[in-house]
Amino acid sequence: MKTPNILKSLLLGIALLLATSAFAVEKGTLTITDPVTLGGTQLKAGTYTVQWDGNGPNVQLNILRGKSVIAATPAHMVDTGRSPSTSGYSITSDGNAAPSLSEIRLHGKKYVLEIGGDAAPETASTSK
Repeated sequence: MKTPNILKSLLLGIALLLATSAFAVEKGTLTITDPVTLGGTQLKAGTYTVQWDGNGPNVQLNILRGKSVIAATPAHMVDTGRSPSTSGYSITSDGNAAPSLSEIRLHGKKYVLEIGGDAAPETASTSK
């Protein structure tokens, strides 16, 4: 092979690698201390894998226990410019139903995942 053909093949390989990583699924771990709901599904206290598809601002959020998706909902990525020291979450409650998960903050990520409407969270819980 001639050098130009090798260079073209190398550049094509790099471009494909970068394109696939741009659409990669991101994930993190979240521990919920009290039961909450997400998309109509009740999540019991415990540790879950949080996984989302898309590069923002709108993503598809999945909550997994093991390899099984327990709950799924659309979410909105909001850049915070800084990474929290621990992972945590916020909830909203209307007083009648179980508290709903409204925001997820993950250690090492400079954004939060907002869930649901524009209402400000009433209570916040933080976990490692």
